[in-house]
Amino acid sequence: MIKPRRLKRGSTIAVLAPSGGLAHAFPDNYELGLRNLQDALGFHVVEMPTARMSSEELYRHPELRAKDINDGFADGRIDGMIVTIGGYESVRILPYLDTAAILKHPKFIMGYSDSTTFLTYLNLLGMVTFYGPSVMSGIAQLQHLPEEYLQHLESILFRDDYPYTCKPFSRWTNGYKDWSVRETLGECLPFSDNERGWRFLQGSGIAEGFLWGGCIEVLEFLKGTAYWPEPEFWDRRILFFETSEEKPTPRQVGYMLRNYGMQGIFRQVKGVLFGRAKDYSEEEKRELNRVILDVIHGEFGAGSLPVAVDVDFGHTDPKLILPIGGRVRLLPDDHAIILLERPFAE
Repeated sequence: MIKPRRLKRGSTIAVLAPSGGLAHAFPDNYELGLRNLQDALGFHVVEMPTARMSSEELYRHPELRAKDINDGFADGRIDGMIVTIGGYESVRILPYLDTAAILKHPKFIMGYSDSTTFLTYLNLLGMVTFYGPSVMSGIAQLQHLPEEYLQHLESILFRDDYPYTCKPFSRWTNGYKDWSVRETLGECLPFSDNERGWRFLQGSGIAEGFLWGGCIEVLEFLKGTAYWPEPEFWDRRILFFETSEEKPTPRQVGYMLRNYGMQGIFRQVKGVLFGRAKDYSEEEKRELNRVILDVIHGEFGAGSLPVAVDVDFGHTDPKLILPIGGRVRLLPDDHAIILLERPFAE
């Protein structure tokens, strides 16, 4: 894996909008996220041209969105990039990425949801990328999320304490209060206690592999394209999936998983992680878990493959940062997920 340089307080982070233009629609929430990047994490922040563009302008110009990524990697003054927010069609920027230049100057780049497209593609080409919070979703809310969340961000971004054992956060929420109301800016919807944490539906012993995945609906955009992995890629991978705010039904998630089974992927990978499903009731979560096992174990016979659910990443908060391409160990008997090596260069 090609790894980016380690970040530190004082590093310069470029903010860009490769998907939607919600910073244009909700500038107060966006600016709160910028302040948190500077005040809480100690970054020097620069805004790329797309950062405050409207969704309409961004939609018309996928080449400008890709240019911001290309320029961020090419600019020696920039140490890393974080997206403003997700969207629904960043797949259209992929043909415009200057991948040769990007791989020549590897840097930290982080997002989630629709960012799945370029994060997985750049990792497919060999570079470690980062699946984690965006400026407006996860960083703007820092002061209202559990204290251990900031500690996690600092551990992943600034420290070299590896192996690193991921731990469930003490509380979680499905989302945020209205971004257009200044009086509650940065506040979250009611929290739930996370006493149970994540759990493994099946599997035992020890499994190790390299993380790859993202939003399960966005990954559908890539199947059958030049940006989808070749069959041999799946060996020694640990897949991670999460569902978006559009809330696909358990049956729809099963449709998507079935395609992985038909590709033979469940015979090759070493494990599967599912993020906590946003806005699902307890009954819907039970149904989702049943569907996951019906497909992976029942239909494709992968009964020994470790499968974990309700892991703290994706569209609920707080979010773990997952290094795509990072080597990870799963211990189903202990419900443990361990990042084995630093995702940054020495």
